[in-house]
Amino acid sequence: MSYETITLEVDGNVATLTLNRPEAANAMNPLMARELSRAAIVCDEDPAIRAVIVTGSGRMFCAGGDLGEFAEAGDARPALIKEMAGDLHMGISRLTRMTAPVIAAVNGTAAGAGFSLAVAADLAISADNARYVMAYTNAGLSPDGSSTYFLPRRVGDRRARELMLTNRMLKADEAMAWGLVNEVVPAEELMTRAKDLATELAAGPTLAFGEVKSLLNASFDNGLETQMELESRAISRMSGTADGAEGIAAFLEKRGARLRGSLTEW
Repeated sequence: MSYETITLEVDGNVATLTLNRPEAANAMNPLMARELSRAAIVCDEDPAIRAVIVTGSGRMFCAGGDLGEFAEAGDARPALIKEMAGDLHMGISRLTRMTAPVIAAVNGTAAGAGFSLAVAADLAISADNARYVMAYTNAGLSPDGSSTYFLPRRVGDRRARELMLTNRMLKADEAMAWGLVNEVVPAEELMTRAKDLATELAAGPTLAFGEVKSLLNASFDNGLETQMELESRAISRMSGTADGAEGIAAFLEKRGARLRGSLTEW
């Protein structure tokens, strides 16, 4: 499948999805949102893909929505944005619900939809020169891209409100201190670190990783007993997989586990 605004490269069991409009600061337009959604489905459907990296080309991760295209739409703007947000949200949903872990490798400024995309990832590694800003209300707009769901879960309600209402810009080290990113590395080392982490995760128990994602995403919406029931069902299900049997045996035999992460081994 060919793309105009993104690239999707698969190396071994790791897919790298790159926002690729560097001349426009990787701003999200309707075509990029559609292509992001399509690429997310490709990653979700391919059992060989066991980790995904999301990054940007050039100096910025993503500057948010393409306000120029919004302005050109005139009276059709609400319909255009509704369609674009729907495609973006479908892509984020697929990345969130897929079993493979998703790593945001934030190579530069993440604003608006870029901030949202970084926050939605399972793990985030930041270049030391990256900056983070919600930016939506600066343009008289409200947040999208799952940020009102994930941001309070990452940093708490008070800080989420501060970021959305004041458009405070965070430097990389501040973003790490707030819990927005897991790690900050020198910009020139970003992709090496992201690929090393993705390779490590891709060699792990992909099915179990998927259950971790599902359980954590549900945990804020469930009561204690409901969440524990989901945990019981998940760990029971995982014990019946090939990876579960191998992991238990490897632990008892004091050796490294050979985990396949196969979606067909139930």
